[in-house]
Amino acid sequence: QVQLVESGGGLVQAGGSLRLSCAASGLTFSYYYMRWYRQAPGKQRELVAGITSGGNTNYADSMKGRFTISRDNAKNTVYLQMESLMPEDTAVYYCNAFLMGTTLNYWGQGTQVTVSS
Repeated sequence: QVQLVESGGGLVQAGGSLRLSCAASGLTFSYYYMRWYRQAPGKQRELVAGITSGGNTNYADSMKGRFTISRDNAKNTVYLQMESLMPEDTAVYYCNAFLMGTTLNYWGQGTQVTVSS
């Protein structure tokens, strides 16, 4: 009964900021490597950022320096702070929980981010 509940998406002008949240339940949150993906229309889903239980982060090159992933294990929540947004950032953003050493992947419902020019 794992659930990843996302919030924070919406419409923003180019250059603006958004903070996405993903609240997890039904799993031992601290065991999971948390990731954000995004998928634009007609494109493959791509990795945005990932964070280990201990806070080690990684980013796709195109997002590095603009996006920040963080997590609060006490709140079972992972965040994605997005700055200097560009129209090409427009996509559905998905929260993912991955259990290291397994093939288990859990996905959120996705939240739409639209960046206007």
